[in-house]
Amino acid sequence: MLYLVATPIGNLGDITYRAVQTLQSCDEVWCEDTRQTAKLLNHLNVKKPLTSCHEYTQKEKAPLLLEKLRSGLDIAYVSDAGMPGISDPGAVLVQACIEAGLSYTVLPGPSAVLTAAVLSGLPLDRFAFFGFLPREGTERKKALSDLAACGCTAILYESPHRVKGTLSDVLNAAGDCSCALVRELTKVHESCHRGLISEVIEALPEEVKGECVLLFSVPPKAESAPTAEELDEMLLRLMDHMSLKDAAKEASEALKLPKKQVYARALELKNE
Repeated sequence: MLYLVATPIGNLGDITYRAVQTLQSCDEVWCEDTRQTAKLLNHLNVKKPLTSCHEYTQKEKAPLLLEKLRSGLDIAYVSDAGMPGISDPGAVLVQACIEAGLSYTVLPGPSAVLTAAVLSGLPLDRFAFFGFLPREGTERKKALSDLAACGCTAILYESPHRVKGTLSDVLNAAGDCSCALVRELTKVHESCHRGLISEVIEALPEEVKGECVLLFSVPPKAESAPTAEELDEMLLRLMDHMSLKDAAKEASEALKLPKKQVYARALELKNE
């Protein structure tokens, strides 16, 4: 069995009993960074063989993992902090297990996305996670455009050195919406700065420190009213195979226009 184990994002007290038991009982621990994981295991007084498997090696290491699982070993996989697979390596190993028909499971636990979401106080009936935005070029512009169009709370990770630039980019793309900058989650200096994007930018210190999560309450984009040409095109198409009254009714509902206005225009087109 492969166990994907969530680990603390700051406060080591957030490790779950089940995570500790799994790390104690598994045969090997695979991890994003052996140095980081060794610190956690030493804190838990757990001694296990460690195998490095990070973002750039997980594809080449996947066959070895499958071989070990087939031999009957139980392996725990951890990233440096938080939930493996969420802007961290791990998803490739899951896909390899699925394709090979081998068992795997996920142990719930700390997650910067969910913790920051609740701490932010922003609406959470719907939210979208964008991970780390591309740093530059057309990919970044596309990501910012997608964020501006999401119409819900958008969540992303960012380096403290790029926070101001990203806030400014989102301000330009999505407007001056409500946002929250969450820093150092679960640590001694945890903080959450809330306000309009422009206000948060204004309040930031010259040097931002600590791991950051940015959240934006992106309003839904107002639907543009259909043009006269679009109305005429739809009415003419509908009137080819249904009565004027039924065509006007369907066009009115589809384009969200007043029935009287659409019916009157349908009469004009018929008389033309």
